[in-house]
Amino acid sequence: MIRVLLVHDACLVRSALAEWLRREPDLGVFDTPWHTAPGRLRAVRPDVCAADLDCSDAYGIPPLGELSVREPDRSPPRLLVMASANRPGLLKRAVEAGALGYVDKEGAAPERLARGIRRVAEGKRFVDDSLGFGFLQAAEMPLTRRELSVLSLAAEGASIAEIAGSLCLSHGTVRNYMAAITRKTGARNRIDAIRISQGQGWL
Repeated sequence: MIRVLLVHDACLVRSALAEWLRREPDLGVFDTPWHTAPGRLRAVRPDVCAADLDCSDAYGIPPLGELSVREPDRSPPRLLVMASANRPGLLKRAVEAGALGYVDKEGAAPERLARGIRRVAEGKRFVDDSLGFGFLQAAEMPLTRRELSVLSLAAEGASIAEIAGSLCLSHGTVRNYMAAITRKTGARNRIDAIRISQGQGWL
C-alpha cells in the first residue's frame, strides 16, 4: 500500500481528487490544505506527497521544503507536484525542492496522477510531456530562487520590512535583491518588475 498525502488548497478539487484516488486499491490517500500539511505529514508519514503548486497562504509561495523534512528514523516522502506549463517560476521551485513527479493539472486525466504517484513511490521520475515548454522557460529564467521569493512577496503588497521579516533578511539585503531583480528583468522600477515577471509566468 502506497501512503499518499494530497496537498491542495481548493477544498472541492482536493476532495474530488482524494475520492477518485481512494478507488485505487494500492493507494492509501489522506488529504490536507497547505496550512495544515506539516502537521498531517508527521501524523500520516506518507510515502508520497502529491502537492498542488498553487498555494493561497504565505503570499502564494508553496512551502515545498516543509514536505521534505527528514525524521531520525525515516526518509522524507517523495514529492510529486501538480503544475501548469504557464507557471515556470513554480516549476523551478519544485525542481529545486527535489520533486520527482510533475503532472500537468491543466490537461492530465486523474489516471495520470495515479500513475505518477506509483512511479514516484518507486523512486522514478515522472514528467508530463505537456510541461516541457514550462521547463524550458524555467531554465531561462534570470532570477534566482531567493529573488523569486522576494518578488513574490512584493507582488502581494508586502513592504520591505515585511519581506525582511518573512525571509529572515536585513532591510538592506531586501533592497539589494530588489535592485538586482529590477536590473535582471529590464524593469524601470519594482512595480514594472512585478508586471514583467507576472507576464512571463515567473510568479
